[in-house]
This record gives sequence, C-alpha cells and structure tokens, in this order.
Amino acid sequence: MSNTTQQRLDAFRQQRRVQAGSLIITAFGDAILPRGGRIWLGSLIRLLEPLELNERLIRTSVFRLAKEEWLRTETIGRRADYVLTPSGRRRFEEASRHIYAGQAPLWDRRWRLILVVGELEPKLREQLRGALFWQGFGALGADCFVHPSAELPSVLDALIAEGLAPALGALLPLFAADSRSAMSASDADLVSRAWDLGALADAYSEFVTLYQPILDELRRDHMAGLSDQDAFLLRLLLIHDYRRLLLRDPELPEVLQPADWPGQQARLLCKELYKRLEAPSNRHLDQEMCLADGSVPVVDRSLPERFPQYDPLKKT
Repeated sequence: MSNTTQQRLDAFRQQRRVQAGSLIITAFGDAILPRGGRIWLGSLIRLLEPLELNERLIRTSVFRLAKEEWLRTETIGRRADYVLTPSGRRRFEEASRHIYAGQAPLWDRRWRLILVVGELEPKLREQLRGALFWQGFGALGADCFVHPSAELPSVLDALIAEGLAPALGALLPLFAADSRSAMSASDADLVSRAWDLGALADAYSEFVTLYQPILDELRRDHMAGLSDQDAFLLRLLLIHDYRRLLLRDPELPEVLQPADWPGQQARLLCKELYKRLEAPSNRHLDQEMCLADGSVPVVDRSLPERFPQYDPLKKT
C-alpha cells in the first residue's frame, strides 16, 4: 500500500467519533446501489470492518437507517438483506446525478426560491434552515432561500424524508424571472449575500490537499502496490468526503463563481482518482459482497456511467 493511502486510512481509523450512518449511506450510494441496492448485513459488516467500525456500531446504524425509511429488511432463512426503500433509492439516484456528473450543471439563468410564507415554530424553522443548507441553498434573510439549479420537487421530497413534512404548508417554492442577459450586478450581490463561499472554498482546498498526494503517487507508480481491498476503502472515503462537500455546494455556474474557485479542482481530482480506483475496488466487491442467499450481486450495466467521458490514462 502507498504511504499516502495508508495515512488517509489510518487518519479515518483514529477518529474518536465516526458517523457510521453517514458512511453506510455513502457505501449504499456508491457500491451497493449499482448492484441492486441490497446487501446481507454480514457482508456489509465484513466490507467495513477494515475501517475499524465494529459490528455493534454497524448494526445500530443500519437499524437507525431502517427506522428513518432509507432501508428495509428482507429475511431469508436466518439471515436478512438490507434493501433500499423506493424513497431511499430516489434520494440516492438524485444525489448520484450530482456526485458523478461529468461536469457542473449548466445554468438556465432562473433562480430557484423557497419562501417561508407561513408561521413556523423556532425549532422547526431552524431544522428547515439546516436541511436546506445541506442541499446547497443560500439564505436571503430569514424567509427566503435561493439556489441556481435545484429541482424543487426533489427538494421537497428530501425535506419530507428529513421529517420536515409539517413545514411544507408554510413554504412557497417558485422560479425567479428568466434572465438571458449576462450576469448582472444583482446576481453577484445575491451570491455574496446568500452563501459563505469562503468557508466552502476552504473545505474544498482541504479536500484537494488531502487527496492530491494520493493521486500524484498513483500517477507516478500505477496503483503503487494498492490492494483491491485498499482501493475499495479509499474509493469509499473519497466519495464520502466529496459527497459531504457537494451536499452544501450550490454548484454555482462558472459565471457566478469567485476567481480561482477550488471546487472545480476538487471535482477533477475526484473524477480521476475515482476512475483509477474503480476497477480494483469492483474486484474487491465481486469477492466480498454477497446477499443473504449467498449469491453475488452484479453491476447493473443499464445505470448511467460514473464520471462519464473521462479517461484517467490521458492525464500525466
């Protein structure tokens, strides 16, 4: 294993508090969804064990995800598969369109707005604000949330999934007027008021600092002695870290981004590193992932390609 990869895996293992549920969500979205969206619990435990997540923590986290209706169980004999619910699958597929996109979305020059037009209790209002923040929305005052490209029906579905259905009656989702002219001063002012892009830029820069040495090492020495298992673990942490950044990124079109925006560098880095890890990590999944009946799920080739039209071997 390369030194840089070893350092990343060790750093994760040494965390005092691991959000196992969040990591399991990443595992389902990245590795399990393309193979049918179901896995035997024992197989999931075996896949995550090298990250020093103990069996009890994984069982507790999976049980909580089932309670939150991300997953459901299907018993087969004395074993049980955990399976994505229809709503869980929709949430993962929507997230995947952003995470694995070949490029940032194009802007149709129409701002998406969610207005709070009814009364909300302070606690519910704060929960709503946090949930929209994690979908990349910015805030203009206390009652107006803005995003350049979000699909509003999917946003509302996500709020329901977060247990915020009681807030929906107080919300008015709408599109701002279409503007086909060049970016105006009001657009730039809106961006600066709605988002703390400095904090997000710092987070993207930290991501690049963390993963660029790993990519550089794999470029110099193809796979650098990386085992299939380590390729899978590194791929999982890569997407886990990138997903958490992208969740709160409004994915501003290039015309609205600050100069030298590190989000684009992070996207390109993630693409190339993912593609280099994809084949060996899939071999590991072929060996270690199974269902409760003992069968090995295969990749659904009808699903969209991850990071399409990208050839890492063209990069030197």
